[in-house]
Amino acid sequence: MAKITETAWIWRDGEFVRWQDATVHVLAHSLQFGSSVFEGIRCYGTPRGPAIFRLEDHLGRLLDSCKIYRMEPKYSLDELVAACCELVERNGLDACYLRPMVVRGYGASGMVPFDSPVEVFLPCWPWGAYLGDGALENGVDACVASWNRMAPNTIPMMAKVAGNYLSGQLIKMEALRNGFAEGIGLAPNGMISEGSGQNLFVVHKGTIYTPTINGTLLHGITRHSILALARDMGFPVREQELPREMLYTADEVFLTGTASEVTPVRSVDRITVGSGKRGPITTQIQQRFLDLVRGTGEDPYGWLTYVRAERASKQSV
Repeated sequence: MAKITETAWIWRDGEFVRWQDATVHVLAHSLQFGSSVFEGIRCYGTPRGPAIFRLEDHLGRLLDSCKIYRMEPKYSLDELVAACCELVERNGLDACYLRPMVVRGYGASGMVPFDSPVEVFLPCWPWGAYLGDGALENGVDACVASWNRMAPNTIPMMAKVAGNYLSGQLIKMEALRNGFAEGIGLAPNGMISEGSGQNLFVVHKGTIYTPTINGTLLHGITRHSILALARDMGFPVREQELPREMLYTADEVFLTGTASEVTPVRSVDRITVGSGKRGPITTQIQQRFLDLVRGTGEDPYGWLTYVRAERASKQSV
């Protein structure tokens, strides 16, 4: 798996610090108890310069996650948008991955977090294809994990918080150890939930299916984007519970997420999906998505924040 490529600057609570100086104490609450809230956001190189995909939506979800966990960061959505754009520019990047983080720092001695300060970090670094070179074109082999996703009303899956990803780590490590690129988690009732860190779509007889938001999976922003694009492209789309066996009888399966973008699945549990190649509907949706985020196709939704234009507008106010 790819390691982080260090960049020069990280935004920390209103100021830029050197990469190596963006540290927290070993007894920070988030390090002890998994209570950090975070986002993953891609910035793409486009003909108009770097553009961040659905920046306000991601940061809005970050603040919503904070609200669920009773965290109160000092910065508004607009301030965080401006900081992200300045971060990309200051690091001289055309394309990168941003990881906004809100953490509870050093203070509380136990599980109750209120004596720990809330701190905000904005790092970014270059990051290519999450599932490896060729994954977007050739697809990946996946398996159904022995680990289930969390049940509703245990911990909130609509919050993107670090502790939720312990489940994803178990799913992913099991898949890798067994020779697969990715794992698929089931809900506690045995129905399909999501991948280790991606939402999942199934194509069957021309209809696109995806599991409903049921308290076991993240309400993914890329998932939402793909649903909008698919409907606007004229494909029938259904959000519903899906049994595991639909993975084996599907014509196409694909995963979506900020890191994964739109990645085809060519086999599940060593059962070939469709022809074993990227299917025609997956190909069309993937191409439409990539054209939009790379600035070479239409963006009627206003999903791209052009870094330099955003900074210029803020500086002129």
